[in-house]
Amino acid sequence: MAEASGTGTADQAPLYAALDLGTNNCRLMIAAFHNGQFRIIEAFSRIVRLGEGLSQNGQLQERAIERAVAALKICAEKIARRQVVKVRAVATQACRIARNGQAFIRRVETETGLKLQLITPEEEARLSVIGCASLLDAPAKAAIVLDVGGGSTEISWVELANQTPQVPPPPPLVRGARHGLNVSARPPVPKYWISIPTGVVSLAERFPEPADGDKQAWFGAMTADVEQALSGFRAPEALRPHFDAQQAYIVGTSGAITSLAGLHLRLERYDRSRVDGLWMSDRECRAVIERLLVMGPDGREAEACIGRDRADLVLAGAAILQAVQNLWPCERLRVADRGLREGLLLSMVRKKPRRRRRGKRKPAQTTA
Repeated sequence: MAEASGTGTADQAPLYAALDLGTNNCRLMIAAFHNGQFRIIEAFSRIVRLGEGLSQNGQLQERAIERAVAALKICAEKIARRQVVKVRAVATQACRIARNGQAFIRRVETETGLKLQLITPEEEARLSVIGCASLLDAPAKAAIVLDVGGGSTEISWVELANQTPQVPPPPPLVRGARHGLNVSARPPVPKYWISIPTGVVSLAERFPEPADGDKQAWFGAMTADVEQALSGFRAPEALRPHFDAQQAYIVGTSGAITSLAGLHLRLERYDRSRVDGLWMSDRECRAVIERLLVMGPDGREAEACIGRDRADLVLAGAAILQAVQNLWPCERLRVADRGLREGLLLSMVRKKPRRRRRGKRKPAQTTA
């Protein structure tokens, strides 16, 4: 179906759908776009663990495929019912590295009608930065956008020295609310980025939690593993002075990081409006991690903001966060309950894609 122009009344506003099939989650967002604003019409998220066992076997397992296809069928039904005018559905790390990744994508199209686009780590990092753009508004010289996935982690360094802060920051993108944005404005672009093949699922599988013994040592081993994967990437050192001067912060986007925020706030049930955009100090992050280590798997499962599906993964996500905080010390973390899906939505409504100038250097990059 041809894309609607985006003009007319709010009731006639075209609907866009962004679908992100990751190694751990299947997430859908359907939003209306009118007069430069988004309004969420429907959102869906299900933990499918598509990458379960992938690090040991090198291919997607049938049980995981069945879970993912079942979730994608729900997404396809929602998209069809809402008469969406444009869909962008992407797959990430699990499908990138699995031997049967392409066969899975073909099966998805056959059984659901959804055409999954396999995006590169660079595109994943860029879209995550675009999706978190409204949280890159604090007076600072630089920021790291940390996108912790199930099978990989994308880390982007963004220079903010020439960016005009937005005061006040735009409201969060929430169900039924409008989110102001200027789709013709130049989106933030990572100056440096890296993708490592380590996410909460793959890290947890390689470092299973001991039933007994020193939990601090176990958590320290996960943290050290991530630090080792990042230690050789020297390109962002040009921004190090901003971090040394405490003129930088981290924007963390992942289910694990939003779970940490919910635990920090002691929420009885998860509340996106309180979590998205929340500031946490380095000390507060470490205090929450200490609580998680003490409470054990059963205690984590009982926490409303963690639950059964993330009880065995949240500390792997915390280890990735702490590794980045250790390597790039800064006092502030900004929690993002947004990211790739929002980036996909914005990428669909931008009126004119910017052309790369000849001879313009691409951001320093690597995949580990």
